[in-house]
Amino acid sequence: MTENNSVKTTEMIRTSKSWDGAELPDYLQGRPEVVAVKYEIPAGQKLGWHHHPVMNHGILVQGELTIIDQYGNEKIVHEGEAVVEMVGTIHHGENRGNKPVVLYMFYLSQEGLPLSVQHPEMPLD
Repeated sequence: MTENNSVKTTEMIRTSKSWDGAELPDYLQGRPEVVAVKYEIPAGQKLGWHHHPVMNHGILVQGELTIIDQYGNEKIVHEGEAVVEMVGTIHHGENRGNKPVVLYMFYLSQEGLPLSVQHPEMPLD
């Protein structure tokens, strides 16, 4: 943490691995595209199975989000925490709490690439 008069900085996370411990891939070649997305997930809502073809990370600003990979491993992200998502691994998220989740995610992509690829063939329950 650095403090200078009224300016305070706190490094939230610094890593080269996703939340499951997997190494992040090398950067894409070519012109980058940076995308920021605010997600609002109602209480009790489950997101469908999906994977990310690009690196992304974010900050959970409200609520609690549970991320489950295709093998059943779970990561609970608490309010105020940073998370680095998996790249290329199928997973989904659930808001098991009683208030909406508000999550800001930042993607390191390229123009024309999807931020996520859905897997509707995989049932949630």
